[in-house]
Amino acid sequence: MGVLEGEGIGQEVVPAAVSVLERVCDLNGLKLELRHGGPIGRQSIAAGGKALSPGVKAFCSEIFDGGGAIFSGPGGARFVYDLRAYFDLYCKLTPLVPFPGLASGGLFCGGHTDDVDILAIRENTGGLYYCEEAHIATNPAEAGIRAAFGYSTAMVRRILKAGCLTAQRRRHRMALTTKPDGIPLVSELWRSEAEGICTQSGVTLEVLEIDNAVYQLVADPKRFDVIVSPNMFGDVLADAGSLLLGSRGMSFSGNFGDGNRAVYQTGHGAAYDIAGSGTANPLGQIMAVAMMLRESFGQPHAARSVEQAIATVLEQGARTADIASGDTVVVSTRVMTTQVLNALTRQTVPA
Repeated sequence: MGVLEGEGIGQEVVPAAVSVLERVCDLNGLKLELRHGGPIGRQSIAAGGKALSPGVKAFCSEIFDGGGAIFSGPGGARFVYDLRAYFDLYCKLTPLVPFPGLASGGLFCGGHTDDVDILAIRENTGGLYYCEEAHIATNPAEAGIRAAFGYSTAMVRRILKAGCLTAQRRRHRMALTTKPDGIPLVSELWRSEAEGICTQSGVTLEVLEIDNAVYQLVADPKRFDVIVSPNMFGDVLADAGSLLLGSRGMSFSGNFGDGNRAVYQTGHGAAYDIAGSGTANPLGQIMAVAMMLRESFGQPHAARSVEQAIATVLEQGARTADIASGDTVVVSTRVMTTQVLNALTRQTVPA
């Protein structure tokens, strides 16, 4: 397994998550081989390179070729976009499953997030984030920027097929986000392909405009099962969905390509403003460990044990500052991690 600690709070939350990974592997008799890669993002640029350096590319390639996955902290600048494009990590999965222990501490009450179980699927290598940009410099009065992007039918089909396959394994419902009046041709391509693939798959399709989809996700999350989105729409939707989790610090995701290529990360950035303060929430990064154990290494029992340890700690009232409320106890990054480690050691989870 390859580890990229990243920058900002990555230097704190990634080692915390790795300590949980080491503990769960030890408790389950799993062999773990860790390799650490170099700097990414702004740190890599400051060292005289690019956000995704040739060295990190080679490191990730070696990990993938050996059957491993990458566990990554946040990296600034173009790091995540360049990584996804270079390794064709076209499918991003973001689970939105709130912990019951946080039900009374977030923005919602009255059972609003009870039984919410959503998987947001984002097309990860096309769209606006990979547009061609050029300066317009005909004269000072008309100076500006021109940007153009496109989606091929093949790109759209492969992510929609991933969405339908996932929906078949869950509750056979899939929502698609579009914007037909804003980008009519792109929206029609996604809608028409989704209709055909869902019909063939026996999956019920709901098509929502992105602004309405974000509203409904917050207002009525129980209506959703699988949500598939173009790149930028999926980015916005997943960030809004973190409200259901209680904080962006609780969010996490996996980026997948063909074969065994997978990179696991949080759904938040480097949070440079709190880096080094010991206040960062490590739980999103730790949940990424659970996702990696389940999806890349076929260890659902170990994954459940990590999730249950987090649930136990939250039910006991421990909170980092971003998820604190009422009479809960605010703890540091290190203390939260220690409590998860202790809960992990004490528990017994049926296989």
